[in-house]
Amino acid sequence: MNKKRERIRQTDKEKAVTHAIRIAIYMRLSKTDETMREESNSISMQRILIRKYIASHFTECEVMEYQDDGFSGTNFNRPGVQRLLEDAKNERFDCVVVKDFSRFGRDYVEVGSYLEQIFPFLGIRFISVNDYYDSENVQGNTTDLDVNFKNLLYDLYSKDLSQKVKTSLRARKDSGQYVSGNAPFGYEKAPDDRHMLVICEDEAAVVREIFSLALQGMTSSRTAKKLNLEKVPTPVEFKIRKGKTSRKPKGDKFYWSSSTICSILRNPVYAGDVEYGKTEREQVGGRNVLKARAEWKVIRNHHAPIIAREDFEKVQESRGKSYDKRQKSRHPLIGRVVCGCCRRNLSLKEGLNPYFTCHNRYVTGLEECVSKVNVMFLEQVVLFRLEEYLKGQNLAVEVSQKVKDDLAGKRDELLRDLRQAEWEHDRLKKQHYKSYQLYSQREQTEFHSLHAEMEKQQKVISDLQEQFIQVEKQLVRKESEKFAPREDALLTPEVMERYIDSIVVFNEEEIEIRWKM
Repeated sequence: MNKKRERIRQTDKEKAVTHAIRIAIYMRLSKTDETMREESNSISMQRILIRKYIASHFTECEVMEYQDDGFSGTNFNRPGVQRLLEDAKNERFDCVVVKDFSRFGRDYVEVGSYLEQIFPFLGIRFISVNDYYDSENVQGNTTDLDVNFKNLLYDLYSKDLSQKVKTSLRARKDSGQYVSGNAPFGYEKAPDDRHMLVICEDEAAVVREIFSLALQGMTSSRTAKKLNLEKVPTPVEFKIRKGKTSRKPKGDKFYWSSSTICSILRNPVYAGDVEYGKTEREQVGGRNVLKARAEWKVIRNHHAPIIAREDFEKVQESRGKSYDKRQKSRHPLIGRVVCGCCRRNLSLKEGLNPYFTCHNRYVTGLEECVSKVNVMFLEQVVLFRLEEYLKGQNLAVEVSQKVKDDLAGKRDELLRDLRQAEWEHDRLKKQHYKSYQLYSQREQTEFHSLHAEMEKQQKVISDLQEQFIQVEKQLVRKESEKFAPREDALLTPEVMERYIDSIVVFNEEEIEIRWKM
């Protein structure tokens, strides 16, 4: 092994680049690394190791850094690596250098896809310092087997660690321990047992007042308005006063909102109960999925209640049944439109005639806050002002180009997914054949057929091929379309992001647009 490493080092030196090469170094630190105090994996140590390697192997180079601090490597939904991959597609660098494969990612299938298909297709060299891997030296070599094996070990390590942490947390919850990092409003961690909740009287008094008003029939909006007028501190203000957090309000001060009141009224912790096991994660690095309410676990009488159980149940009955909010596409003006009075974001009220309004008008009593601005009217105003700002540029063509760019991006994404699906099908096929060989040679007692998995993967491939064809057809149609100056001109999130910083609304007669410089 030492001779092999020495040989790779010598080859690297022989191929030292004599012209300026653009190098992207990627570093990652996960929360697990911090917890386990692995100093060798710190961002600073990774930087020192990689910079030292670059200095000894490249005579002239331009170095750019990408990093993710506190992100798991089990998936690629990380801001730093996403920026790196986007720059890779735009040909902004020629080489990627990492400390080891696990820093780039722990999903061996996806890491293998980038090493074997995507980076070679883009003409990008990949170097893993501690693994003595350089794609320029080992492509088509048997070293690929060693690389794939290491990536598999990293993947298995992440899944094993995740399962151990999950099992440990579940065991603590089942034993009655409160394991959340923060205590709910009205409670604090017991000084002698951080896994137990005790009542915090100054906050509990506010919780009792909220439930009392609800029992009297007061709505959450009216309750929030009453607390704001009486200048009752909000939950975050209680934390700031106790030195538990440091935050600044988005507007002039913190306000109670109807959503905060609702979350307090429906939380069973105030009746002394703790609910857990509400979500499950289908795979390591995946998203949490809400489970059916019947599957949630509840520990009754876990701690001292702030509200009597019968009062809590009466409030739940009066509030009616909960419902699932349907996911809808986000309106492009949301998050950009602010109230000219309090500078808070305006809320969208949907219906036959949707409009924007300032929620503070109803919870703070500020009469100067925006009452109602018609959405279609506001869209036309913004679009007209935008066209003026662009000084005659054809917005419709720009929007159309964005549609074509999105389709092209979707096509490239489908092509990548298709290649990965085909690679996975080929892997299953080889594993199926190997199992049959071992069984036929009596080296194993059972034949583990993967025929069902192969058929399922083939269905995935067929679906991706169909989607790819449809996107290609749409792209061809878009390429041949001619756009009139006003036809297809629409406000899109991308157009808003590019040109508009904020839209300050005082009323329908006074609207101020602040452009991005």
